Amino acid sequence: MKFLVDTHCHSIATGHAYSTIQELAEQASKKKLEMIAITDHGVAMADAPHLWHFGNLKVIPREIYGVKILRGVEANIIDMDGNIDMTEEYLRRLDWVIASFHDVCVEPGTSEQHTHAWINVIQNPYVDAIGHSGNPVFSYDFDEVLRAAKEFDKLVEINNHSFYVRTGSEVNCKIIAQKCKELGVKVVVGSDAHISFNVGEFDKVYQLMEEIRMPEELIMNTSAEKLLNYLKKRKKINI
Repeated sequence: MKFLVDTHCHSIATGHAYSTIQELAEQASKKKLEMIAITDHGVAMADAPHLWHFGNLKVIPREIYGVKILRGVEANIIDMDGNIDMTEEYLRRLDWVIASFHDVCVEPGTSEQHTHAWINVIQNPYVDAIGHSGNPVFSYDFDEVLRAAKEFDKLVEINNHSFYVRTGSEVNCKIIAQKCKELGVKVVVGSDAHISFNVGEFDKVYQLMEEIRMPEELIMNTSAEKLLNYLKKRKKINI
């Protein structure tokens, strides 16, 4: 099993990332990836790009160095009702939307509050995937949220970067992945690269998927065609 799509990459437009979109695509090409998603942080993060950045992503070629490009965002959840920091006007222009909790954008609450927020995020028609939800700082009821993901056919990200920077994520990610397998919830694998050299780095997640024997049909990263077909069913996308 190979992961040929990286659904979570940050460009230099995110202030704490260090590579251009062209550099991200170049590294993806060298690593034989078929597609990457450009997912700079939404506007609530202090060093995020302006809304105009997302409005103008249409100038980015659909393919660079033979790698297909998804124009996206990692939106920030900004309250416990699951509101995110991107307006509908801009969300509907994007191919790919991840929504994530970051403690610099919203103060962590209770597990019940996080569960409520995630379920509302999942019901947002513009959100495609919930991002790095294994972070124990934002604990939640796995069963309740993953059942909602199944009901609304949303994707659950297993974030490779979390294994290195979000203490406690490894245990949670294994539980989440196992429950996704049991419930038939589709998942995506993201490197969460903040520099081009980390694009397509899936070592920890690959090991996890092998360990739990995750069915390949539930992993949307095994081909560009598979992820694009999923997105085409949900919204207008022409790549």
